[in-house]
Amino acid sequence: MTEPIEVRNPRTGQHDYVIVPPPPIILTQTCTRLRRSQKSWQQIGLEGRIAALQQWKQVIISTQDRLTQALVTDTGRLSVSELEIGSFLASIDRWCKLGPKLLKSTRQSTSIPFIDLHQTAVPYPLVGVISPWNFPLLLSTIDTIPALLAGCAVIVKPSEIAPRFMAPLSLTVNAVPQLRDVLAFVEGGGETGAAVVENVDLICFTGSVATGKKVGEKAAKRFIPAFLELGGKDPAIVLESADLELATSAILWGSVVNTGQSCLSIERIYVAQPIFEEFVELLVTKALRLQLAYPTTESGEIGPIISEKQAAIISDHLQDAREQGAIAHCGGQVEKIGGGWWCRPTVLTQVNHSMKVMKEETFGPIMPVMPFSSVEEAIFLANDTIYGLSAAIFAKEEAQAIALAQHIEAGSISINDAALTALIHEGEKNSFKYSGLGSSRMGPAALTRFLRKKALLVKTKSIPDPWWFVDARSTASRRDAHQ
Repeated sequence: MTEPIEVRNPRTGQHDYVIVPPPPIILTQTCTRLRRSQKSWQQIGLEGRIAALQQWKQVIISTQDRLTQALVTDTGRLSVSELEIGSFLASIDRWCKLGPKLLKSTRQSTSIPFIDLHQTAVPYPLVGVISPWNFPLLLSTIDTIPALLAGCAVIVKPSEIAPRFMAPLSLTVNAVPQLRDVLAFVEGGGETGAAVVENVDLICFTGSVATGKKVGEKAAKRFIPAFLELGGKDPAIVLESADLELATSAILWGSVVNTGQSCLSIERIYVAQPIFEEFVELLVTKALRLQLAYPTTESGEIGPIISEKQAAIISDHLQDAREQGAIAHCGGQVEKIGGGWWCRPTVLTQVNHSMKVMKEETFGPIMPVMPFSSVEEAIFLANDTIYGLSAAIFAKEEAQAIALAQHIEAGSISINDAALTALIHEGEKNSFKYSGLGSSRMGPAALTRFLRKKALLVKTKSIPDPWWFVDARSTASRRDAHQ
């Protein structure tokens, strides 16, 4: 676990950075320190925690250039890195605004006139967060911020593939005295992640289905909650009545933003047969306008493939599709340019569900398009997957799209747009099938899931309960009469 890990630069292909995982005893000591400090963090109250988070935000803003540069080096792309930082800072404000409403204790009457319910909650002492490489900053903090606001201490283990951002971010944490005692980022690979699960009271994991299953099993053995956000194979359905200009623009963005390296990417496209050829022609035309962000990060919209392992998976999916008769209308291959791996937006037709590109998570800028002859067939095709994260539906009539959405097995469905949960976090959603497990990381539940609810049942009148034993009630009545 303490062996150094060399980190590859996705633009150059060079291993130009090294991280050193902590020895097991140091990780355990860090968790012990965080858990001990959590009591003070909880006791300063919600206003104190909001003040600390807002102070952290200001420190980040003052050193934002350094954080941006680290993220650009981690991922090889600029505009999405800037979007990440902006979303991260906005989430601090959003949770600080929502916290007072969501974390308020309540008192109310019950079905029994002389019993009141005082509803309160206490935070889990130490939350563990294990995050992936595709959005290194955003996905390492999307669970961290609400957990901190709820009163938990947090230890975060980002991916060893994109870890450079941790150094500048940790410096900002250390600049806020109240925060540095309850928030730590730790370097390491799978062994370090497993050790984190062994030392926390609740675990949040974002990543592959295979690793997520291991995390869930380990958490179950320890009898701690596990919130798992796993893979996706999101479908888009385009009905005959859809606005094709809108649909192709939305699907193109939803498929290839961040080079398709998102669990919310559109990875399967089903189009009504009468508009199929027109849709494909328009999608290809728009896809060809997008350029690689090479030789500079500002040269185009499509950044490099961050993970070398993922580049091999994308290449395998494309080769499998070609061998089974798929046609690439643009793109179609993984290229090595300047030491990095790149893939231009690729539109495929003549695809079917025997192909890997239609069954397995590709995680690249690949748009396989398949016609359907009826709404029933479109529903069947969209649901023919082990995943159920998100989906998109395009139709002229909103009511028609919403009615169809009721039949799609996915937690979030964008209507006449795509991948909206990447930007809109208000709606609660649960992952279907192997796309995840546990309470929603969107909406109010994203905060309240870090609390253990407590119900205080308060008797408001000094009277015998009608359900007590008869003799006990009689004794109480005689005593009251005597007094």
